[in-house]
Amino acid sequence: MLLTVDIESKSIGNKQLFNNLRFTVEANEKVAIIGRNGVGKTTLFRMLTSQDPNYSGLILLNKSARVISTAQEHTDVANESVLNYIVSNLPDYARLKNILDTYPDTMGDNLAKIQTYSNALESFSDLGYYIIEDSILQSLERYQISEEMARAPLGRLSGGQKRFVELVRIEHANADLALIDEPTNHMDYVAKTEFISWLKSVKYAVVVISHDRDVLQYVDKIIDIKDGKAHVFKGNYKAYLKQNATNTAAKMHDYEIGLRTLENLNKQIQSVRAKKASTSKTPNPFIPLERRLTKAHEELSASMKKPNFWIDQESVEDMGKKVGDNYEKYKTKNIRIRKAEGNEQHHELLRIEDLQLGYNKQPLFQALNFNLQHGERTQLIGRNGVGKTTLVRAITDASTGKRASTWIAGSIFCDKKLRLSVYDQEVDASLMELTLHQAVERTYQSLELPITNEIVMQLMGDYLFDPHADGRLLVHQLSGGQKARLQIIKLMANKPNMLILDEPTNHLDLPSIEELEKALGSYHGAILYVSHDSYFVTNLGGTKLTLTAA
Repeated sequence: MLLTVDIESKSIGNKQLFNNLRFTVEANEKVAIIGRNGVGKTTLFRMLTSQDPNYSGLILLNKSARVISTAQEHTDVANESVLNYIVSNLPDYARLKNILDTYPDTMGDNLAKIQTYSNALESFSDLGYYIIEDSILQSLERYQISEEMARAPLGRLSGGQKRFVELVRIEHANADLALIDEPTNHMDYVAKTEFISWLKSVKYAVVVISHDRDVLQYVDKIIDIKDGKAHVFKGNYKAYLKQNATNTAAKMHDYEIGLRTLENLNKQIQSVRAKKASTSKTPNPFIPLERRLTKAHEELSASMKKPNFWIDQESVEDMGKKVGDNYEKYKTKNIRIRKAEGNEQHHELLRIEDLQLGYNKQPLFQALNFNLQHGERTQLIGRNGVGKTTLVRAITDASTGKRASTWIAGSIFCDKKLRLSVYDQEVDASLMELTLHQAVERTYQSLELPITNEIVMQLMGDYLFDPHADGRLLVHQLSGGQKARLQIIKLMANKPNMLILDEPTNHLDLPSIEELEKALGSYHGAILYVSHDSYFVTNLGGTKLTLTAA
């Protein structure tokens, strides 16, 4: 066994994250960790890498195993070149390189040093380090990081590009176990294909935090962190859905039996108490019986904690009406997106003619022509850097009557009744130092929409926030999933008749992704979206619009 995890207890503040959480990872096994936002997935990774030692229990790693994980912060290495950052983190590279660089001038006739130098030469060659820089540059190029960027300081890269650097560092690390957190966020379709290809072919163990269903299709085991425990499912995403549906249906059945048993015990207790009150016998024969029934009721009540239930919609439909009705009654609460008004007729909201955008009169993409009518869906496809974000910004500017902030050729026509709302991956910087409550309030005020304390509290509840505890958190303290839900609040605030979505499933857990897909499926307006989640694309549908580099 490569890794054994047996966590008796882990808490943060007053919140208990894990309670008897257990799982194992075998050599060369591909494992995915999933779970609702806030269950402690990233905290678990910090525990596995010894960054967080504050827990009760054991984490046992094979003695000779080398673990590598994706870094979240790069402040300390911001001035280091990308290439040097990756190379310097290779196993034994620094030691071997030092021997090869210094020993020829100092070893003389020293046989021990000569042997050390000879061994270093052999190891350096066996590890492929003579050609490692070229190999790394090729890997970076697959993620659209050029050699010029690779030789420049790491601090110049965007957050998404740094994520790609971490993946290349993992790829070349020759580790026994790689821990990767949300690898496909910010990836275009080509980079994502490259990552999945690597995941399928890599010859060592990988544990990945991901709700990307395309990635989950290529793992050997899925660990669902739920109710503080690790629920282990052998197989890929398809196998997980089947097992999860069966297990959840059984748990719902057991939970219902427990509820009925409690109800029967309560009726028996009330009946015995009535008989106890009406008898004059001494000693009263109903007192011991009442005690036994009351004790049984208390013990069952203490053990009866409602589990978190989630079954994917397709499985619910396959399991019949009775199970479906029970699931609707007991299922885990998901985000609740209020439907936009749908009384508008199908008409053209946006038309683009011979459009090119760029800088210094240099276009990013070839001339573009398309229109979008009320009720239509269009998927925007293109490599990172081809101008997808620039196009979205230009459409947004045109919808508000602003002059385009880039060089523009061609035309963007917006219907006068267009109410456009854009889902951004990044939260507005002006909200970061506000509390969540203040951020929701500020969002509505910026759109000149009526907002009261009661509306803010209701909105937070609809989007799975605790209106009291979470409402006091600063936005920069929120998890990625919580920030994503804040973005959806902003998205739907002005009852838009057209949405532009930029990778909306990033950071959302599986139930929330499904709820978003369900809400968008009943949305009456037009949608222009960027997504490299094949499941999301299939469920949302529509036509494809490809941006081709000029």
